[in-house]
Amino acid sequence: MKRLYIFDTTLRDGEQSLGITLNLKEKLEVAHQLVRLGVDVIELGFPASSPGDFVSVQTIARALKGVTVCGLSRCVAKDIDRCAEALREAESPRIHTGIAVSALHMEKKLRMRPDQVIETAAAAVRHAKTYMDDVEFFAEDAFRSDRNFLVRVLTEVIKAGATVVNVPDTVGYATPWEYGELIGFVKNNVPHMDRVRLSIHCHNDLGMATANSLAGIKAGADQVEGTINGIGERAGNTSLEEVIMAIYTQKQRYDVQHRINTREIAPTSRLVSMITGVPVPSHKAIVGANAYMHASGIHQDGVLKEKQTYEIIDPEIIGVPRNRIVLSARSGRHALKHRLAELGYSLQAGDMEHLYQEFLHLADQKQEIYDEDLHALMGVCAPEARRYQLKSFSVVTNGHVSATEGADDGNPPVAAATATATATVTLEIDGLAVTDAATGNGPVDAVFKAIDRIAGIVICLEDYNLRSVSQGATALGNATVKITSGDSPSVVGRGISTDIIEASAKAYVDALSKLR
Repeated sequence: MKRLYIFDTTLRDGEQSLGITLNLKEKLEVAHQLVRLGVDVIELGFPASSPGDFVSVQTIARALKGVTVCGLSRCVAKDIDRCAEALREAESPRIHTGIAVSALHMEKKLRMRPDQVIETAAAAVRHAKTYMDDVEFFAEDAFRSDRNFLVRVLTEVIKAGATVVNVPDTVGYATPWEYGELIGFVKNNVPHMDRVRLSIHCHNDLGMATANSLAGIKAGADQVEGTINGIGERAGNTSLEEVIMAIYTQKQRYDVQHRINTREIAPTSRLVSMITGVPVPSHKAIVGANAYMHASGIHQDGVLKEKQTYEIIDPEIIGVPRNRIVLSARSGRHALKHRLAELGYSLQAGDMEHLYQEFLHLADQKQEIYDEDLHALMGVCAPEARRYQLKSFSVVTNGHVSATEGADDGNPPVAAATATATATVTLEIDGLAVTDAATGNGPVDAVFKAIDRIAGIVICLEDYNLRSVSQGATALGNATVKITSGDSPSVVGRGISTDIIEASAKAYVDALSKLR
């Protein structure tokens, strides 16, 4: 059975699409979870893109064991130098360098002749090989390139010492039969393909990234690249969990093996969603909340008689436990720790105590704590010190309904609601309590403006999302905000509470604490 290598680019291709910069702690948390998941390669970032990216790649590369760590670079000597320096202390490093190979990109973006592209590509690989043995070359926009030219490029980079060649569908233009045909063409026409791994990297612009990747695997690819939850540029990348479970459910069709621990799929998906602030749609394949729910009476009847009638994956295989223990304020630390372990979480003693106190606070607001509440709690309950802490707030709203809108133009009057709110907020800043008030267009807007006044900086709210967690009248509100200020990169903050205004305020303060 052939070995299939899993290459994760959540921290590079995934992060660069979010419009935010994850902090080092967040990246480390994701990276360690990817190691637990069992991926073979983790692409950590683009070290030459910024000093911050360099430091994060360097730090994470030093910390990870048992996995290949990879940095991206252009076919530019200084990029490769920077990448090599960031990976210098890694246990198993790889440089991932490449250049565009389609006529459109060469003419309009690179402004280079085909022979110059070949020369540049080979020279970059040779330069990278002076630093380390493992060098991957990507042929950007390979699917839209001339196939004979693609063969020439790959031939030369293999001669130069590439150990992996990546044939991406960079703009998600391919269909499965066409992409599979291209991978087969490369396998059969590029000399010495037996010396290298053939990698595939698909985007989802036409909604076919997973299908294209599976077609590439069937055609002989050795490595598949993608992201957790399919996050990435534009419409996203190949969703790794979909590829992994497609292979799992139909092993005989693909005849490949990998080292993924499928029971870590759901915990990994939740962690990436929490840290990036990108919610997983309920209908998302494999990891969506509805993926294993059966609403139709016919479906329910079939599943009760034989679960395989409508359930092709046992939820426990991906780390979704079937039993639902309901916790309450009377539950002790042991019960909470046991349930968290069943959900895939591992905590240190100090973290557990902090979490338990937050759990009790939440349990006082709700009669029952469900699994969904625990997932939300884990996503916002980091015990690290924050400069800003929300201590208290109060909101007064004032609204009226007017029936005069539209009356002057002869049309029937339309009721128009207008409302203002005044919020008073107290934050603790470096141990000092500061209180201020502001008015806004509704209570959440007023709270945000009051926090802005206390912080004393101009904050731009780029995104705000509020969704319900669990069930019932006391369901948690899970708020996510994305903010920036001045030249600071955008950051994501999260907050939960049974009070949606409090959840929103907590998320805003969480994001404020992350601003540089």
